[in-house]
Amino acid sequence: MQIATAIVAAAGSGERLGAGEPKALVEVAGRTLLAWGLDALLAAESVGAIVVVLPPGVDGDLPVGAERVDGGATRAASVAAGLALVETDLVVIHDAARPFVSQTLVDAVIRRLDDHPDAHGVIAAAAMTDTIKRAGEDGVIAATEDRETLWAAQTPQAFRTTALRDAYAQAGAAVAGATDEAMLVERAGGTVLIEPAPASNLKVTTPEDLRLAELLLAQ
Repeated sequence: MQIATAIVAAAGSGERLGAGEPKALVEVAGRTLLAWGLDALLAAESVGAIVVVLPPGVDGDLPVGAERVDGGATRAASVAAGLALVETDLVVIHDAARPFVSQTLVDAVIRRLDDHPDAHGVIAAAAMTDTIKRAGEDGVIAATEDRETLWAAQTPQAFRTTALRDAYAQAGAAVAGATDEAMLVERAGGTVLIEPAPASNLKVTTPEDLRLAELLLAQ
């Protein structure tokens, strides 16, 4: 299996969390969200180097060997800053806001990409189980979507480094609106596969999420 470089997106302000500090550095069960997520990347057999993208001037107390880089004004700009330091053929990107990620899931997305030479990326994703409605700004339901074909994208997301760099270059100014890297690769014509993620791979976005994470991680 090829060895990937991990980029940890940890430059978010955490505005929706209301913590008054970068989300990645919010403490949960005695450790930062960033530290919890780094555990899985450090343990993963398929990860050889780690780049952590943090807000300018912020020290994340990183583990030995991890490289730090300043983030940008958008998620895409932050990941691009980390991508500039990647020297491996594969790269895996993970959000610090997902502290429950497992070593197994990290290795799974990278292994699946390595096993499918025609694919440009593999992302962790969860199958939709709720009935999904599409509505306009007036709140009126316009359609009920077929949930059998819908997945909620998560991280980690693994890519061939050249494919991701090409996708950034092709996106131009539109890159600022990208909410994940798979979107850019898809728009560039790349093939991205799905690796089913466990229900435990939760994301911390709101104060309610933080309280739930505290309960789960304190066990």
